[in-house]
Amino acid sequence: MHELVWVAGHNGMVGSAVTRALRAQGRRVLTVDRAELDLTNQRDVRDWVQQNQPSSIIFCAAKVGGIMANDTLPADFLYDNLCIQVNTINAAHLAAVNNLVFLGSSCIYPKFAEQPIKEDSLLTGSLEPTNEWYAIAKIAGLKMCQAYMRQYGRNYISVMPCNLYGPGDNFDLRSSHVMPALIRKIVNAKRQGISTVQVWGSGKPMREFLHVDDLAAGVVFCHDNYTDYEHINCGSGSEVTIRQLAETIASVVSYEGDLVFDTSKPDGTPRKVMDSSRLRALGWAPKIELVDGIRSTVDAFLESSTAE
Repeated sequence: MHELVWVAGHNGMVGSAVTRALRAQGRRVLTVDRAELDLTNQRDVRDWVQQNQPSSIIFCAAKVGGIMANDTLPADFLYDNLCIQVNTINAAHLAAVNNLVFLGSSCIYPKFAEQPIKEDSLLTGSLEPTNEWYAIAKIAGLKMCQAYMRQYGRNYISVMPCNLYGPGDNFDLRSSHVMPALIRKIVNAKRQGISTVQVWGSGKPMREFLHVDDLAAGVVFCHDNYTDYEHINCGSGSEVTIRQLAETIASVVSYEGDLVFDTSKPDGTPRKVMDSSRLRALGWAPKIELVDGIRSTVDAFLESSTAE
């Protein structure tokens, strides 16, 4: 069979980056818009996969959001993500698609996991409460891949990225993650001559960020080279505080106002950096420095219709 890779969720930030990476290598990519296929509809997904017969699937589809969205819409995050995962993974099996890459999230790990977080930290402690619904759905997806590998011999692997950013990110302040939210706030403050920008929390939590194009390269690498039962981490290996992140964005944007940290807002996990040594040992490494990645993301925001 000629290779035909279905990138599920190809319009999202991760899916579009994976699609770009595959096409840059001259590979055939299968996509379908949400209006044509509702991944929460079990029968439709099963029929579509059967009819289109991809040789492999890279599963990037997810309902995602920041602390506020996760905290206010727990049922949506749990139900929608469970549905699309269950439907797609089972449809792949029923259509005899033997290769699938499932994209998870670093939030699957316990809130106080030993740092840097190794893959075997999974299920060793309590989750971060502000996004446990999303995390539980992603853990279920990972375990489903393992179950199909164990019971049916399918090569369904799972890749766990750290915090991602880059072109195509969600800059909606009601549902975005920390990086795009800060970019939007700081760019708009500069444009409007506002002298202060409010930042959620104390600014002390440490986070690891990976440019989405680096992740895409890692995902395609795993698609081609990784076949283990255990999931694998994909991160940059470097970390910054939220304060340092905000200051870097302000520097890139040339914003000279003050950053005000609202300590009444939750910080989330105090520190989160993943141990990606297993993937690096196989031959993958990130290439995009944080300041360069932030610059490209700011440029993408400025070019987008969401900029005010």
